[in-house]
Amino acid sequence: MSRPRPPRLRWTAVAAVVVTFLCIFGTCCFIEISKIVHLRAAVAENSAKLTEKENNVRRYREMVEFYGTREGIAHLARERNNLVFPGERVFLIAGISSGDS
Repeated sequence: MSRPRPPRLRWTAVAAVVVTFLCIFGTCCFIEISKIVHLRAAVAENSAKLTEKENNVRRYREMVEFYGTREGIAHLARERNNLVFPGERVFLIAGISSGDS
């Protein structure tokens, strides 16, 4: 009977190199995929912030445009300074204050 031959050193070395390469390659792929996932989340978050900022800018431009007109100025004067046009009557309702909830 013949004894089984031990694996040759050359094939053992080749297998070790291949396994090492696969481990390194797999680790690199895992790291890169986790970076991609993180960057996609950051892009989505920043896109939401950008949309919010664009909406704010649009709203502020509309306000500037409105308050640049005579109606806007009148609205602002009534709202902030409690001013009225000449000839208008002001009615004060007793018992209601702006601090009551």
